[in-house]
Amino acid sequence: MSAGWLGTSWSPWSFDTASLSLDVDLGPLSFDVTGRAVFLCWVTLGVLALAGAAVAVSRRPELTQRWTTWALIVPVVGLPIWAGRGTTAVLAAVLAVVAVGEYARLARLRSVDRMVLTGLAVGYPLAAWLAPGLLALAPLVVLLSALPSVLGGDLADGVRRSAMTAFGSVWICWALAHLVVLWEDAYLVAFAAAAADVAAWCGGKGLRRFGWARRPLSPLSPNKTVGGLVGAVVGTTLVLLLLGELSAGLVLAVALGGVLGDLVESMVKRQAGVKDAGGWLPGFGGLLDRVDSLLLVLPLAAVLTGGLA
Repeated sequence: MSAGWLGTSWSPWSFDTASLSLDVDLGPLSFDVTGRAVFLCWVTLGVLALAGAAVAVSRRPELTQRWTTWALIVPVVGLPIWAGRGTTAVLAAVLAVVAVGEYARLARLRSVDRMVLTGLAVGYPLAAWLAPGLLALAPLVVLLSALPSVLGGDLADGVRRSAMTAFGSVWICWALAHLVVLWEDAYLVAFAAAAADVAAWCGGKGLRRFGWARRPLSPLSPNKTVGGLVGAVVGTTLVLLLLGELSAGLVLAVALGGVLGDLVESMVKRQAGVKDAGGWLPGFGGLLDRVDSLLLVLPLAAVLTGGLA
């Protein structure tokens, strides 16, 4: 993270995580991971083990389903990021392609609009890896998203299609490319965002006896309350403190960006009249339901911590 009051992190730990190392040999793939990545790896495995024990004691099928999904998500996300910036770009592209497919269905976009978004889902992460300066062209891409409707002469639905395609190009494709922009901090940010989601749920449940905490943040999602926001802020602060990466910018990006990201997806789903963006991720719905927080957290983290400098 860069210097500056928003990006400078503070740690309560005296030991040097840079001295940690871990060698992983998976046949044709091998990883020689050092430093903070190793620390985060052991923290993740520890959290999964503790959560698994709690889930086993609870004997609740829905929690078992969610834990199993998380156990599969961790290596799918973690290994490409630890392997390098190029594999992180591939990960971002795959996530974006799946997410825009779900989004296109929600937004009732035509196949040509979906093709545009799919191209950007691959193009933005590759640009972030090979030519980061191209990400500055996002406003121009937003305007060019109207081309399919304009060239097709769609008077009946062209404005809506153009607006939804343009929004998706930034909200999903451009945002997920910031996994590559943040690369060295990407897993940390993703881990903190996942922890903030849990903390928001705990805050919403634990503080609901207070009237102010039950107040919805938006009519779009009555379950997203002031208590949940407080839980997200407190939880994010504690998690980043324990990880030795506490900074004002990262707390703002993860806590506020995560809650707002959930609300943005709720708006899209409400407009489409559905509860979930998909149903193939057990316990979560679709991929868009799982990464909605990251879609605002990642670019906010890049800006507020100096990741774009």
